[in-house]
Amino acid sequence: MKRFLNILIIVFCLFLTAATSLRAQTGASSAYSPYSVFGVGDIVREGTAFNKTMGGVGIATRNNRYINYLNPAAISARDTLAFMLDFGVSNTNKYFAQGSMTSVNNQFNITNFILTFPIYRSFAMAVGVTPYSGVGYDFSYIETDKNIIAQTGNIDYQSYGEGSLTKVFLSGGATFWKRFSIGAELDYYFGNIDKVSNKIFSFSNFRSTYGGYDMKLWGIGGKFGLQYEHRFNNLSSVIIGATYKLHTCIKGTNEEYSNATLSSVQDTLYRKDVGAPNVKLGNEIGVGISLKLDGRWMMEVDYLLSDWRQSGFERARGFAVNTENGRSFRSAMSHSVRAGLEYVPNRNDIRYYYRRMAYRGGIYYDTANFTFDGNIVTSYGLTLGLTFPVWRWFNGFTIGIDVGNRGTIRNNMIRELYFQVNASINIHDVWFQKPKYE
Repeated sequence: MKRFLNILIIVFCLFLTAATSLRAQTGASSAYSPYSVFGVGDIVREGTAFNKTMGGVGIATRNNRYINYLNPAAISARDTLAFMLDFGVSNTNKYFAQGSMTSVNNQFNITNFILTFPIYRSFAMAVGVTPYSGVGYDFSYIETDKNIIAQTGNIDYQSYGEGSLTKVFLSGGATFWKRFSIGAELDYYFGNIDKVSNKIFSFSNFRSTYGGYDMKLWGIGGKFGLQYEHRFNNLSSVIIGATYKLHTCIKGTNEEYSNATLSSVQDTLYRKDVGAPNVKLGNEIGVGISLKLDGRWMMEVDYLLSDWRQSGFERARGFAVNTENGRSFRSAMSHSVRAGLEYVPNRNDIRYYYRRMAYRGGIYYDTANFTFDGNIVTSYGLTLGLTFPVWRWFNGFTIGIDVGNRGTIRNNMIRELYFQVNASINIHDVWFQKPKYE
């Protein structure tokens, strides 16, 4: 009991640390992309490093060695006395190109802190905190119309934004008849987003303006999942999985403000509450099928469809984006196809360490939850990764890479090339096991 209390205290402290760190990211740029200017920003691809090294699959994954929270039904795939924890981080390098203009960016983030524990026999629960979306962009351009410049001097237009939404979830899953599993998840989203637009005059007799939107958002959502496993023998089986995520209404406050300066004197033109945001996060349905062979091979294919057409971003102040030249963002249906493969030569090999390692690879193809000027924004990538067994039980360190492309340079759009490194530590321990000898 003393050991259990010590572990519980340590886990609680780590959970608070991770939650605080992710909460701190909501006030800073936890993601960077020009496309994050729309809505609540870029939607983060979910999953631990285990999922991400296989292209992001997980709907049909049942593995008692790793935490898979992508399907709540998978939480019950575990040892009945095991406590498990997964802590992950990522580092992303991006290269942007639009016409002749290029730029680069680097971001380091905490990606997840999740722990699972048994409740009763085939019933288990999980609690965790993960990023949901991120806003990070910085645009600027100088007025080029000579007639305007002759009267006002140079004008510098600036637009930038930062912030994010974080998700805290509580999920539970149960298995019946050793084949059929169901699960449910309760989600709480929260975060701050700040979007700024400035107009700066070089002539001192014109007033520069600084304005934008300061949003404090939250919402409650849910997710359901099921899995069915048909076993051919103790080492081989086929699994079918499905998930459904509900629409989530976003609430909170949204303040619009504008300040003006003249000769170093700043005045507040206005600061007003434009009302609670009348927006929604899209729902999502996912299906997947996986095949496990001989305890060494595991392969899976997933498909996800998310409907954002009722999000309301186009009509909500601070969320909509309509440029002066008529280009705009619009909410859309998003699609994702993912495939992954895992190979473990021999999990129980006592002679060669490399034979106990897990080798993974995957591919994915996504369409964004929006269109830009009527154009669909697609992304595709390749993932690779390894898990290094650590000490005993199922403890391990996972590291992988995600190399991909988003967008295109056609139609004056922006192309992103990215290289992401994902890493996580998986901790596994057995609780409530009575010693045979005192």
